[in-house]
Amino acid sequence: MASSSLSFPSLHLPSSRTGRAKPLRRRPMVLASVSERPSVPAVPTPPPLTPVSSLPQEPAAPKLPLRKIPGNYGLPLISPIKDRHDYFYNLGRDEYFKSRVLKYRSTVFRANMPPGNFIASDPRVIVLLDGKSFPVLFDVSKVEKKDVFTGTFMPSIDLTGGYRILSYLDPSEPNHAKLKQLMFFLLKSSRHRVIPEFHSSYSELFDSLEANIAAKGKATLGEGNDRAAFKFLCRSFYDVDPTETKLGMDGPKLVGKWVLIQLSPLLVLGLPQALEDLLIHTFRLPPFLVKKDYQRLYDFFYAASGPVLDEAERLGVSREEACHNLIFATCFNSFGGMKIFFPNSMKWLGHAGIGLHTDLAREIRSAVRSHGGKVTMDAMEQMPLMKSVVYECLRIEPPVPLQYGKAKRDLVIESHDAAFEVKEGEMLFGFQPFATKDPKIFDRAEEFVPDRFMGEEGEKLLKHVLWSNGPESENPTLANKQCAGKDFVVLVGRLLVVELFLRYDTFEIEVARSPIGVSVTFTSVKKASF
Repeated sequence: MASSSLSFPSLHLPSSRTGRAKPLRRRPMVLASVSERPSVPAVPTPPPLTPVSSLPQEPAAPKLPLRKIPGNYGLPLISPIKDRHDYFYNLGRDEYFKSRVLKYRSTVFRANMPPGNFIASDPRVIVLLDGKSFPVLFDVSKVEKKDVFTGTFMPSIDLTGGYRILSYLDPSEPNHAKLKQLMFFLLKSSRHRVIPEFHSSYSELFDSLEANIAAKGKATLGEGNDRAAFKFLCRSFYDVDPTETKLGMDGPKLVGKWVLIQLSPLLVLGLPQALEDLLIHTFRLPPFLVKKDYQRLYDFFYAASGPVLDEAERLGVSREEACHNLIFATCFNSFGGMKIFFPNSMKWLGHAGIGLHTDLAREIRSAVRSHGGKVTMDAMEQMPLMKSVVYECLRIEPPVPLQYGKAKRDLVIESHDAAFEVKEGEMLFGFQPFATKDPKIFDRAEEFVPDRFMGEEGEKLLKHVLWSNGPESENPTLANKQCAGKDFVVLVGRLLVVELFLRYDTFEIEVARSPIGVSVTFTSVKKASF
């Protein structure tokens, strides 16, 4: 979500494996990288390290050797700017990390993270790039999640009505539990509308795509998906169609501008490098640019969410604060997630080809027929390949790739090969696409393997699918920072695949870069024939 890069190649780590799955059914290979850069050679095995005899910060000494965290932060001001240019332009995001893994022979190291000076007060982080060290970012007994949702900087609270939103709160803060409980209420109260409203909104999208293909020979997913996603979320969460209100068709564009102001320090927009770096990576874009747009969103959500605001008051949250949180949850978290996740899923499905398409169509249509011709939760539970495909999309290209947390105390963090001491107050950063393509955990880690999570052994790997700020095998609670809408996101991902293959036997696409996610263009669709 925070970069325009399309390639997420895994790290080639030393040869031993853990958590290895049984051999998987071989399908046509789809690689995670679409970059034209040469592949990175295997990382050499680090030299022998001195074993740790005891570590006072932890109750038990780790079995792995203790190693000083490699890397340094360089010169103040100068080095963060150089690293920012490497991250965005000279190397690109993935090469920025891979080059340092090779240099330090470690998946844990020190580095500067953008945007750096003038926007962020401190760019220094400890980078975690493997599937073993990364989960420490979920342990709120060890890391603080206060104001780290977007990384080393926090957007102005003027963009959210003057309130720090749930995503920026640590579970130790009093409002965290109240606001997360409100999100659980929103999801529970709307659950009966999700499946029918998804079908309605995305049927409109597919009708439009087909019409454009017939007229022009191709159809871009982007704006149509945005309209469908926003309409679906408003209809399902609040039982209100935004196009029938004063908001009209403007919702997605207003949200897009508002999100851009918040995330611009982390994006590459394609402007001339010097201008772009000065304009969005050195200074913040001012909130007044979207003040009127945000007020329109606020007015719509305040009018539409009456029962949810009533529940907020019962929980001890003002209607105003609750409304700003509902906007963020609906527009930033949910809409923003669908804006990235759905095109990415279409990309991997499209690249996988007709063999997978046929298998999915058969499985999905058979399960729906056996449930009276209706798409239901029970019917989707009878679609193991479809479920595995959705998990694989979340694994290979997680919609939120960056995770942060600040050490609450002195810690010892373990990678596969070594242990590292972290001091209280140091910022930890994890780049998830490397952690979820860790070849010591996943066989054929760089490939899109549709049936990876099928069967008993496949299900065991779900604990390494980390997109939701927690393992897929665990659930969000009031006491953790796992996404309140974790199951909702998985559900809508499944509904997308189900609706797609109830309607089509196969389809073909073209994929291009985009500042957020990818741009997908449909070039052909074959209507269902069986």
